[in-house]
Amino acid sequence: MKRAIVIYGMPEDPAAFDKHYTEIHVPLAKAMPHLKSFQYSRGPVQSSDAEKPVYLVAELTYETGADLEASFGSEAGQAAVADVGNFASGGVHILTVDIADA
Repeated sequence: MKRAIVIYGMPEDPAAFDKHYTEIHVPLAKAMPHLKSFQYSRGPVQSSDAEKPVYLVAELTYETGADLEASFGSEAGQAAVADVGNFASGGVHILTVDIADA
């Protein structure tokens, strides 16, 4: 399994972020091909780095790395990526990781 973990910093206007994220960005992300699962955090996010507060964390899971790359490279993926600048005033950091069962 391959996972993209999207970490959003504290936005200037949390209410506007929430509205845009749930009404516009989530549907864009869910339209991305090959997506096995999509989840995002609700409520406060605790971070060990007080200098860089985290507002929301999203996880997009794929069967393979090739699926993840194809998804982000697709028309739907590019639309979702382009949308980030419309609401993520606190910045965004994306990690991609291989997932192993313990």
